[in-house]
Amino acid sequence: MSAIPAKFTNQLLIALPALNDPHFARSVALICQHDEEGAMGVVVNRASEYTLGDVLAQMNLEVRDPALGSQIVLNGGPVHPERGFVLHDGDRQWDSTLTIGNGLALTTSRDILEAMAEGAGPTHVVVALGCAGWGAGQLEFELGENSWLTAPADNELLFALPLEQRWHAAGGRIGIDITRVTDYSGHA
Repeated sequence: MSAIPAKFTNQLLIALPALNDPHFARSVALICQHDEEGAMGVVVNRASEYTLGDVLAQMNLEVRDPALGSQIVLNGGPVHPERGFVLHDGDRQWDSTLTIGNGLALTTSRDILEAMAEGAGPTHVVVALGCAGWGAGQLEFELGENSWLTAPADNELLFALPLEQRWHAAGGRIGIDITRVTDYSGHA
């Protein structure tokens, strides 16, 4: 039996069918940071009730591009649901940016939203309200309990694929038909 790697930054977590927590059932989350203190990620396949135009209007920012304003904001997880998390590509640094890897970053500062409203933001963007968090060792425990599968992050999945296709597609990226995985787990 092989040991689970310690760091999952820039990996997708794919919820197995047995995971029935309402925040994470059938979810795909991008792990943005993982170290000995825990992990933080953003769920990338759950729509919130808001559009980016709604969020920017709350911040008194006018959106120049109607397509950008109609972009769905995601429900990124149950932690800090009042905060915006902008997952994006590009190497520009904003006031509060965490580099994830392979051209991906997560920004939580207002300046990126101002730039987006003016049409000067990153090329590919996903905006989420809230994030997901795991305490020290919790993610490793959940992986050991067969709650999640992991797969390398995939920009097409994160930025182009429709939300309702991401769970199945994430499993497919590692050769698994997620709908055929049993909805129970155990250890031999």
